[in-house]
Amino acid sequence: MLTKKQLDLLDFINRRMARDGVPPSFDEMKDALDLRSKSGIHRLITALEERGFIRRLAHRARAIEIVKLPDSLAGRPTGFVPQVIQGARGAAPKPPANDTLEAVGAMELPLMGRIAAGVPIESISDIPPNVAVPSAMLSSSGRHYALEVKGDSMIEAGINDGDVVIIRETSSADNGQIVVAQVEGYESTLKRFRRNGSSIVLEAANPAYEPRVLPSGSVSVQGRLVGLIRSY
Repeated sequence: MLTKKQLDLLDFINRRMARDGVPPSFDEMKDALDLRSKSGIHRLITALEERGFIRRLAHRARAIEIVKLPDSLAGRPTGFVPQVIQGARGAAPKPPANDTLEAVGAMELPLMGRIAAGVPIESISDIPPNVAVPSAMLSSSGRHYALEVKGDSMIEAGINDGDVVIIRETSSADNGQIVVAQVEGYESTLKRFRRNGSSIVLEAANPAYEPRVLPSGSVSVQGRLVGLIRSY
């Protein structure tokens, strides 16, 4: 699943390649998506590549190859027929009854989507599924929701690929807290939050990922990590 910005960019690249035989420049992509800078395009391209929709060819300018298209762009010419991969976990189990949840001290939270290293939150469906969460993880005030982690950017904080993180909705955070941070209004990521003067530093818990230093006005906190659920 892709965010609207990712989908718009993939559609634009695909249409231009079908018309001209070459991908558009980064400036053309920026203008087409009405973004302020090319850095946003770089992040969208990286996200599309990480998800397997495009491939960048080394040592060649403007060398982008479309590998597949999502179902929403089905019928567009790509020369590739995407394989439909079923979820490894199969169909979602039926949620336990309310009286059962109360008996074991649990509550249901909506599983709002997936979040990964430097890529946006994906909506799972119009009506999100629920997950049962121990009541002890939740504070008495504030809205909570769940996100499935995709990727390894926070492994040294004990957050692994496939874990479900419990988020308390808030717009503020203290230094060192792990938050859902939205960047430039469309990209959301799970990172450790720090203020550094007029900048915000978003730190991964994996030495393979560099900290991101951003102007404070381009980052907004969407929620704070309060718990984690892991399946084996």
